[in-house]
Amino acid sequence: MMMLEHEGKRLLAGVGVPVPQGTVIEASAAPDTAGAGISAFPVAVKAQVRSGGRGKQGGVRQVRTAGELADTVRNLLQTSFGGETPDAVLIEPWLSIERECYLCVAVDGRAGGYVVMYAPRGGVDIEEGPPPARYPVGAPWNFRAHELRKILKDVEPDYQWREKVIALAQRLVRVASMHDCSTIEINPLAKLADGSLIAADAKVVRDEWAHFRNQEIHALREAEKGRVGKLLRDCLDMGHMYVRLDGDIGLMSGGAGMTMAAMDMIAEQGGRPACFLDVSPGPTSAHGYRPALAMLDADPQVTVILFSVFGGGTQMQRVANSVKELMAGRNSSKPVVFRLDGTNVDQVPGIFAQFGAHNHARLEDAVSEAVRLAGNPA
Repeated sequence: MMMLEHEGKRLLAGVGVPVPQGTVIEASAAPDTAGAGISAFPVAVKAQVRSGGRGKQGGVRQVRTAGELADTVRNLLQTSFGGETPDAVLIEPWLSIERECYLCVAVDGRAGGYVVMYAPRGGVDIEEGPPPARYPVGAPWNFRAHELRKILKDVEPDYQWREKVIALAQRLVRVASMHDCSTIEINPLAKLADGSLIAADAKVVRDEWAHFRNQEIHALREAEKGRVGKLLRDCLDMGHMYVRLDGDIGLMSGGAGMTMAAMDMIAEQGGRPACFLDVSPGPTSAHGYRPALAMLDADPQVTVILFSVFGGGTQMQRVANSVKELMAGRNSSKPVVFRLDGTNVDQVPGIFAQFGAHNHARLEDAVSEAVRLAGNPA
């Protein structure tokens, strides 16, 4: 769950990480009031979006006078960045930066917990440079300053700056653990003229699956649900996992691994998945599947739906009966391709015959038909 920059910086400031003093202007506020209380110029005006590449898209602008500020705020609030229109802008002092570095703490399966990543050169072109140095911490209590120091010795020649980075990295690991963060990325981590460091930008991602134990994340999750349409909100309430893509084959599948396998197979056969939609967390009933099917039916981008459920413990005759109920009350004419496999799958053909559907025994065959129906065969 990605936080906006100003939200992430507020979290970091609360634990003693230096951040610029900023002013947030919400989209609902009058742009003409943006300059109230701001007397020192130049300032940085930053669009608050969750998509990446904001800086290269003109989402961060320098404003030198109060007269320019309102127009700049208005323009940013009306501009789309990566398909996302800002909810707010953040106004901060324009920093006199001597040097830009990169520091990140993230959950990494290979590390068995957290990993610290550092690069001596940061900023918008971080991806174009050599990969950051990595310190696999694992559990947060395994952090050892001397181990990170050894890794950074050949990467960061300035020993005074290096020690500041090590101290900050240790703090970020603790913060990530305490606040259920899967990523805390500071880019750039700026060195100012007096040698001090400051988080000039911050990307903080919270683990939304920690909502059951973290009231703050629970509130953020509910607020995020409130920003989406009713059909998607109904899916999320069922526990479904959804990511919208740019294809035309709507995929309803059971299990994240099987869903990704189906997506790969669609691409291999020349098709384009319209979404990642894992319906396994919800109940295997018409009640559970209905929001997902309704959402794909209502999506004009989707031309065909592939319904694929595989599970050793899932009783396929129950899934088939749920599908029968859904199809009976369905108004959409979009074709639906089925592939069910698991316990009691031998009962599925008889149930499907009652409403004229066919169950594919192999996922490959189901994908092939979906791609053909979508009109983009290999």
